[in-house]
Amino acid sequence: MSVDAATAEGVRSTIARYAQALDDGRTDDLVATFCPDGVCELPGFGTFTGHAEIAEAFARWRPVKPQRHLVANTALAARSVDEVDAVSDLVFTVLDKGAWSIVMVGRYHDTFRRVGDQWLIARRATRFEGDS
Repeated sequence: MSVDAATAEGVRSTIARYAQALDDGRTDDLVATFCPDGVCELPGFGTFTGHAEIAEAFARWRPVKPQRHLVANTALAARSVDEVDAVSDLVFTVLDKGAWSIVMVGRYHDTFRRVGDQWLIARRATRFEGDS
C-alpha cells in the first residue's frame, strides 16, 4: 500500500526529531517520539519497552561530545491507514579532537503508528553493519 505525502512528511519529521533529540541529549523529547507502549531494540544494549524503560536507557547514554545521527534513504510502506513501516540508513558520527569520524553505520527498521495528529514510533529495531 502506498503512503501519501502528508503521512510521509509526518514519519520523516518524527525520524528527524528523534535523531536531533538523541544527539542533543534531550531524553524527554526522544521518548516523546515513541508510542507509550513503543519498543526500541538496540543490538548489544537490549530491548526497551514503554516510555519508562526507554527513558531510563537513553538517560544513561547522553552524549559527552558532539555527535550526529545522519538518517537518509528512508523507504516507506503502509501497513494500514494508521501504521507505516520505514527502513532508513543510519550513519553515526562523533566530533573528536576537531574532526568528525564515522563511528558506525546501520539501518533503522521502524513501524510508526498514527496517534492523534502525530506519527510515533511503535517499534524501532536498529541494525548495525557487521551485526549478525
